[in-house]
Amino acid sequence: MIVVGLTGGIATGKSTTANLFRERGISVFDADRCVHDQIGVAGPAVAEICEVFGDDVLREDGSIDRNFLGQRVFRNESERRKLEHILHPLVTRDREAFLARQRQDGAQMVVLDVPLLFEAGTDHLCDLVVVTTVATDIQRERALARDGMTGDKLMGILNSQMPLSEKMDRADFVLNTGSDLAVTRKKLFHWLDQILG
Repeated sequence: MIVVGLTGGIATGKSTTANLFRERGISVFDADRCVHDQIGVAGPAVAEICEVFGDDVLREDGSIDRNFLGQRVFRNESERRKLEHILHPLVTRDREAFLARQRQDGAQMVVLDVPLLFEAGTDHLCDLVVVTTVATDIQRERALARDGMTGDKLMGILNSQMPLSEKMDRADFVLNTGSDLAVTRKKLFHWLDQILG
């Protein structure tokens, strides 16, 4: 089974690319989705996050307020590390279960969609790495259009991530998502055809 790591900077088209893999019938483990589940209503990480960060990070529905917590941790390295210490083991457990299931099902290829693939050392699980990229001005425009995003928060996120240029240097395939979706699809599918035959 070929394990492909999918990563890139914030707002570089990673989610769109993950959906293109799904179009080809390739299963994707979405680390962000996994985190959403961990901190959602009755999520396994909620109690521990409240214990560490206080009840003011809790929404009325019992989920964690991601924007509020995000504003806090992306400005503070030690706070971010505390949050990662809670979430990473849970994400690792779910990822291992996903990989085991896919192997059992005889999958030819799977994708690990992980924003911090290199930073977390998850790239060592991957046979190939795809990095999405886009021009800086488009990246900024896309990111600032997101709900709850501010210039300060974006700066904090970018500072917490490995520079995109470094990720691109370590990639097996760099996919620029700045053009039309049909063009992006064609480039990715051509690459997949070369690998999967």
